[in-house]
Amino acid sequence: MPNRKDILLLFSTRIIRLFCYGFLSVVLAHYLIQAGLNEKTVGLIFTLTLAGDAGISLWLTTSADRFGRQRTLIAGALLMIGAGLVFIFTHNPIALAIAAIIGVISPSGNEIGPFLSVEQAALTQLIPDGKRIQTFAWYALAGSLATATGALSGGWLAQVLQQNGFSALNAYRIVLAGYALGGLIMIGLFLSLSKAAEITSVDKAGPQLFLGLHRSKSVVMRLSGLFAMDAFAGALIVQSLLAYWFHVKYGVDTGVLGSIFFGANILAGLSALFAARIAKRFGLINTMVFTHIPSNIFLILVPVMPNLPLAIGMLLARFSISQMDVPTRQSYTMAVVALDERSAASGVTTIARSVGATLSPSLAGLLMAVPALFSTPFFLAGGLKIVYDFLLFKSFRSMLPPEER
Repeated sequence: MPNRKDILLLFSTRIIRLFCYGFLSVVLAHYLIQAGLNEKTVGLIFTLTLAGDAGISLWLTTSADRFGRQRTLIAGALLMIGAGLVFIFTHNPIALAIAAIIGVISPSGNEIGPFLSVEQAALTQLIPDGKRIQTFAWYALAGSLATATGALSGGWLAQVLQQNGFSALNAYRIVLAGYALGGLIMIGLFLSLSKAAEITSVDKAGPQLFLGLHRSKSVVMRLSGLFAMDAFAGALIVQSLLAYWFHVKYGVDTGVLGSIFFGANILAGLSALFAARIAKRFGLINTMVFTHIPSNIFLILVPVMPNLPLAIGMLLARFSISQMDVPTRQSYTMAVVALDERSAASGVTTIARSVGATLSPSLAGLLMAVPALFSTPFFLAGGLKIVYDFLLFKSFRSMLPPEER
């Protein structure tokens, strides 16, 4: 019987966290530019954010089952609060870089930190195998809706504050304060998790060879390499830089940007929900690949559109199918590894994505600092993601999860 209280708590922390990530992502690049940094420095700080996330999260997630899942999640929330406070109170690039490396702050509006891996492992333990893909789809939808609402709220809050006499810098500071407050609320919820979310003594007894992996090490390493490639491509257009691109290219205000990303993330969330139905008919790998390719074609088309409405239309078309690979990817990873490797597999593949994304914002910042290359990140991201899709299909089309055999 599923533990409904713990499942509800994990969904609640996901919603609060992704709301905060979306809330901040629309204004984060604007804030750092207003604070006196240039595009290259902003890109470097975003890169350091992702690099630090990879290191800290790898340490936390591979130790979570011994240290305790609840304690690991609370530690992540504390790092989230700390990063938000440092970004509020200093504009010193060195201090910001240190906070970016050690803390948890999301420039993309997407998951960052140890939360996803630990929550997925706990959810997989709390629900029957037959409910895994549906639960992950709803989990993804909850996150997308939260990100959308956060982006809408953060963008309009910053704009309304400026219209009422606040400087742009101080308006963005208030958004950062809201981000830190979200971390505090999460701590309260994590404290309410029961022992049912923790790994049992029986689970701990399994063999461990490398980062908690044994039989499935080869599969997880291959998946990790491909997921890292996909994440590298995706991080070339993190939501903060995407918002900045629309602002510079078309002069779009933060309130309108918030509305755009609200709609985009709503569509992304719904696409994740529909992925469960499609995967039941066509399979997890087919759903991952053949919804991802057209989504990246739409991404490539965004900067070549002749006006703002068409550019927004391409972006929304992209988001309408862009997240179908998320619950399918997560469910596939959980399905093809041994039961006692699920926590480690989720952690390693998630960290691989963080590592893959590490250099991308810095590269994107360098490209966007050159007027002639301002839109290049769209083409690189879309092209690399399509290559990833073909490689994934070639490598794993014959490795079916148990429910498809």
